[in-house]
Amino acid sequence: MTGLQKFITIGVFLAMAFMSAKADDSKEKTFSYIPNIHGTVRPRFELDTESGDARFAMRNSRLSLDGKVASEIDYFLQLDLCDQGTFKPLDFYVRIQVATGLRVQAGQFRVPFGVETFRGPHTYLFANRSFIGKQMCNYRAVGCKLSYQLPKLPLLLEAGVFNSSAITLHTVWSKKLAYAAKATYTLGEVEFSTGFMTIAPDNVRANLTGASVAWASERWTVEGEYMYEHYTGKMHDPCHGYCVFGSYRMPVKAGIFNYLSFQGRVDGMTDHSNIKRDESGSLVTDSSRRNRLTGGVTLTYLKSKNIFVDLRLNYEKYFYSRDAEVAQGDGDKLVAEIVLRF
Repeated sequence: MTGLQKFITIGVFLAMAFMSAKADDSKEKTFSYIPNIHGTVRPRFELDTESGDARFAMRNSRLSLDGKVASEIDYFLQLDLCDQGTFKPLDFYVRIQVATGLRVQAGQFRVPFGVETFRGPHTYLFANRSFIGKQMCNYRAVGCKLSYQLPKLPLLLEAGVFNSSAITLHTVWSKKLAYAAKATYTLGEVEFSTGFMTIAPDNVRANLTGASVAWASERWTVEGEYMYEHYTGKMHDPCHGYCVFGSYRMPVKAGIFNYLSFQGRVDGMTDHSNIKRDESGSLVTDSSRRNRLTGGVTLTYLKSKNIFVDLRLNYEKYFYSRDAEVAQGDGDKLVAEIVLRF
């Protein structure tokens, strides 16, 4: 995308955010046409505690817009104006309620699989995503999905079909599409989720299955998720990934800050491939086997669900096999960041 195209895209996006259509005076209209706009700004500082190297980064400068054009039709647009210096168009979709509990959604968005991967920068509990959310299942695609909320059972069913090509390549024709399905069941404060996804960004297909369980109360959040990725044709050893974490939040009075929370996480994965072949036609290991312990503390000013500031400090301790080649930045580190949501 050229600089001019980026400028035009951002300009159109911001213009839509501040435009408002005149609401119909009819009593049948019970919603507003005025779009909602939200943003997340996330600057950070990182220190490699092994080498002593450090860096500042704008991890995210994200802007989103959503609204309705009819009581049964809504839309969502999301851009990352700066993801560590890179401009990224993320989500663009329209969603239609075709019957009670039944919706069809088309456009570009995350495929319905996994739980950790659906957290955004303003809902992260840790500075860095788990290996499940970043390496194994960081997957947006262009396609269509159906979702159905059962009327008398707290069960949400989702299924979709998508392009296997990258989100920047919408013109590619292919016989190999990507498919995903997910089921989420809520029982009081506990949520169970399971799903399946099959993708083929190259000539090799990978099939993923996963399951999670989460419990959330006024102060506690505890969650565990497991994911398994199998590569067809025995092109690479299967990858196993897991993530277990807990967070405890309590009210405090510290200047303008009104909440203090503590986080702990253990996550890991075996050797993982991004499913793209090298020159010899083989799959290579892009992320080597690793485990990690993360401890964190967060001080929060909370005004509302979409107006808050987090001051977060995390320490990450990595565990690799003795023969692993660890890239710079993939070892023990200290991360301090500010998350502003508006």
